[in-house]
Amino acid sequence: MSQTTGTIMSKHVKPFTPEKAKEIIMCLQQPAVFYNMVFDWPARHWTAKHLSEVLHGKQIRFRMGTKSTDTAPQFETACNYVEATLEEFLSWNCDQSSISGAFRDYDHSKFWAYADYKYFVSLFEDKTDIFQDVIWSDFGFPGRNGQESTLWIGSLGAHTPCHLDTYGCNLVFQVQGRKRWHLFPPEDTPFLYPTRIPYEESSVFSKINVVNPDLKRFPQFRKARRHMVTLSPGQVLFVPRHWWHYVESIDPVTVSINSWIELEEDHQARVEEAITRMLVCALKTAENPHNTRAWLNPTELEETSHEVNCHYLNGAISAFFNHYGTSEVVETQALRTNREYTIKEELNMHNHVEVEQIGSHNSSSETVKQETASPFGLDLVPVIPSSQEPSSERGGIFENDGEEFVSKNGKSFGKLPNTKRQRMMSESENAVVEQVASDRTGALSQTFVSTDDLLDCLVNPQVTRIVAQLLIQGKSV
Repeated sequence: MSQTTGTIMSKHVKPFTPEKAKEIIMCLQQPAVFYNMVFDWPARHWTAKHLSEVLHGKQIRFRMGTKSTDTAPQFETACNYVEATLEEFLSWNCDQSSISGAFRDYDHSKFWAYADYKYFVSLFEDKTDIFQDVIWSDFGFPGRNGQESTLWIGSLGAHTPCHLDTYGCNLVFQVQGRKRWHLFPPEDTPFLYPTRIPYEESSVFSKINVVNPDLKRFPQFRKARRHMVTLSPGQVLFVPRHWWHYVESIDPVTVSINSWIELEEDHQARVEEAITRMLVCALKTAENPHNTRAWLNPTELEETSHEVNCHYLNGAISAFFNHYGTSEVVETQALRTNREYTIKEELNMHNHVEVEQIGSHNSSSETVKQETASPFGLDLVPVIPSSQEPSSERGGIFENDGEEFVSKNGKSFGKLPNTKRQRMMSESENAVVEQVASDRTGALSQTFVSTDDLLDCLVNPQVTRIVAQLLIQGKSV
């Protein structure tokens, strides 16, 4: 995706008003990139070098990963961690062989470093004025700034494993360097082989290394529809609710700022998360009470006792009732949330399949009508499905920088014929069952059921959604 200055209009005029930007974010069901919306943000100058001066030698935790071509995901539980300053990170990143300190045991040619999930309120605790450098109010969220934001600083190859966020939607401002995003729609969840191990609140991980998948072990992944985009400085990526994403730094130094936007659906999602937390902690602690670090993500610092988790679940249900009030409203909302989720998934299916249909139908009049109804244009570019097939060889995915996968003339897509939609929905449902059979290889693995195997079924997002609705409806009587 390449674009110079975007619109012909004055560079001092933003293409979308805050109200319009928020309307787009609240309605759009596919990832898209905003242009020319942050040119006046002070945070656009937040390079790693600048931040190293602002933080004055503050110690930051870096996740250290290997530049490997393994087919297994590099989860955070398998990484090492170091405490270092940004100055030390930048020196190490320059591949200085004589470097000492926290990075001395990590060969720059073999490792990457990632300061991820750094909340502004913790990082800049004594410099709160800097919060105003991030102006999410330009996207229709008054008062939202750095206080509700997270900072990410990484070296070449630094990445987050493929996952979906159970809460909210995501706005990501790229400040320095480029990042490549691999995204998959929510209805492809069965093809991503979801797991809650390692456990992290609000993160559902995929068992697949999506840039080097093991297609023999995970054959359903062939059906997943990859969307790719390279995010460059000055651009803001919108990631809709429940879209899977794998994100990798493709430049020597990258800096990103993001903010998760709360949604109405989050009230029920928190109940689902509380159920997941209770089940995962109970079964994994019973299996091995002395080794929680093997399955609990390093980002999870709270207690995992059953008493604490019961309190957490009751708090989530109480918050749900406090928000919706009467039992009638609660029941209606539970049904509406489930119905909207289904409708949105079907609409997403319509969109993605219609991309293929547009390629095979050259009707200029239909295309013109679709473009006039679309919010897309030079300043809002959709991320469309990649034409590349998943490769079992890492090089196959990275031969291209991903830029051509973003449409220059965004389209609004029509409805999917019922027969094709039903076939796709049937494939998605079958994949949930087929996943269990194909997830293990060999005779022994097919008969032996581990704790993780059981949890993959018990806390599958489809299951916890049903359990949460049953709990809510039961308490509303």
